[in-house]
Amino acid sequence: MRALSVATAIRRAVSAGEYFPGEKLNEVTTSERFSVSRNTLREGFALLDADGIIERIPNRGVFIASPTPDSVGDLYRARAVIEPAALWWGPDLDTAALDAAVRDAEDAVSRQDYSAAGLANQRFHRAVVAAAGSPLLDDETDRLLARMRLVFLQAEKVRHDFHRQFVPVNREIADLVSGGRRQDAATRLRESLTETGLQLRELVETVGGNRRLPAPS
Repeated sequence: MRALSVATAIRRAVSAGEYFPGEKLNEVTTSERFSVSRNTLREGFALLDADGIIERIPNRGVFIASPTPDSVGDLYRARAVIEPAALWWGPDLDTAALDAAVRDAEDAVSRQDYSAAGLANQRFHRAVVAAAGSPLLDDETDRLLARMRLVFLQAEKVRHDFHRQFVPVNREIADLVSGGRRQDAATRLRESLTETGLQLRELVETVGGNRRLPAPS
């Protein structure tokens, strides 16, 4: 249970942008930060490795994973199925949560705080999946969004305002939902996710998104 807790805490730190692709995780400092033993931390690392959030390299250490074009494509194929289905059929859709996330993103863009806009966009997508009313799906979404954050960090190297483009799309989707047009909202969401997946796959390929790890010393 402690291993699961520390894995969850590190995953949330990744989602918040506190770690970067290719960054090495020192066992001593990381175990101190999360107040766990090094043995427990290693067990947590094993869970994160299985999630694709970190990778462990023998004789080199543990590193935050860097996205590859193929992994980006896979992430967006999954999202383009899960999220529109939850938006269309989910029994627990919270329209107020969708609208609040979009308003926060719009406010962040007006302040040119694009990092905050990105976090608000993540809240929007979490609210979409939460409509399914499935804790299991919520947990899987946390894993997906943590990996997505690593992709976005790559994108932000190229465009600092990368998240800005999604705010009007999310506004359109939220307004469709508020107007009782959930099927249309789901269709628009699927279109957006498909387009974004292609865009990000190309971007990661362009910036050399394949994992860059330091050479052995």
